[in-house]
Amino acid sequence: MTNTSIKRRELLLAAAGTLGMAAWPGANAARPRKHVIVIGGGMAGATLAKYLRLWGDRIAVTLIERVPRYTSCIMSSLVLTGQRQIADLRYSYSRLKQVYGVNVVIDDVLAVDPATLSVRLASGTVLGADRIVLAPGIAFDPVPGLTDPNAMPHAWKAGPQTTLLRQQLQSMASNAVAVLTIPKVPYRCPPGPYERACLLADWLKVNKPQAKLLVLDANPDFVTEKDNFSQAFFGLHADVIEYRTQTEVLSADAATMTLQTTTGNVHGDVINLIPRQRCAPIVSETGLANATEGRFAAVDVLSYESTAAAGIHVIGDSSATTQPKAGHIANQEAKVCADAIVRSFGGYAADPAPVTNSACFSTITMKEASWLEAVFQYDPSTRVMVPVANATGASVGWSRDNFDQMQTWFRALMADTFA
Repeated sequence: MTNTSIKRRELLLAAAGTLGMAAWPGANAARPRKHVIVIGGGMAGATLAKYLRLWGDRIAVTLIERVPRYTSCIMSSLVLTGQRQIADLRYSYSRLKQVYGVNVVIDDVLAVDPATLSVRLASGTVLGADRIVLAPGIAFDPVPGLTDPNAMPHAWKAGPQTTLLRQQLQSMASNAVAVLTIPKVPYRCPPGPYERACLLADWLKVNKPQAKLLVLDANPDFVTEKDNFSQAFFGLHADVIEYRTQTEVLSADAATMTLQTTTGNVHGDVINLIPRQRCAPIVSETGLANATEGRFAAVDVLSYESTAAAGIHVIGDSSATTQPKAGHIANQEAKVCADAIVRSFGGYAADPAPVTNSACFSTITMKEASWLEAVFQYDPSTRVMVPVANATGASVGWSRDNFDQMQTWFRALMADTFA
């Protein structure tokens, strides 16, 4: 590995918080206090709330979240193998409140009014703001015939379904067939289903030595890290994994544990059914889902302001950009958005050349991982974020050292978001 590559990875492992961003020039000047409402306390929303307070000392921030603690989707597949507990992945908002002065409100948002820049809560409270930022994550398409999602849990939002899927895997027979489905892109964390498949295959070898894992991919091929995942699927885990491409789930029958797919019916003893994804309902209900066949919200990536409503921004998985839907990128988008909002309150234009970076580690076995890294630069001609060629790449194979570095990267990223 070259020195340049090592330095680049060090930046990514440190979750490079301020790459390409700076507080607006008049950040410390005395100005009338502004109010920003942030909806959603995940990787994007929590980061935004924190950095708005760090960079804008005259900005009041209200973070609205329906649950009092965030559960990280990152690393949650390790719960399935017993290498982590779901409790290890929970993060509170106490430091956002106590250290940064964020007003955290645990409530449900019923409606957002773009005309008045106000938010109506389930408690009956109506809050007004100078800007509203939506960071509510993803929603799942309903699967025809599946009346009880827990019968075929997706576990793609970490929480009760994660522990449920682990229990189902533990309880299945030694010679059972597990099924994992991969939806059409775009979906949260492009490497995620493939790395989960590798991790489960390795676990099955030890715990269910006669079991098989059938992976049904709605896409025509691996959507990321093709070299590493193809070597893992067809080499390392070939005795466990059967991989079918262009196989889309049409409906499900929980009574018979059967999936109807575009390539025929499939039976499984345990089915990890990951449905196709879209923006959270509050985004579409606000009239912002105007991209990707109405699935996600188009934004100006200089500020992440919606192209459908002035004064409202959409960051994280609900937005439509050329960047992956993943926790590290959500953290980065939040910082670009925060910087742009702070600048706008000071009368300044958004940074015309933002840079974001993404690091991702994929568990190929229970002790080894690969990595994927990317740096994105704003292209003024196309007005999108494009990968920087000499700063984007993947590991050649996988190693224990990468697995250890994954832990370091994760701790740094979560500290940058919540601590």
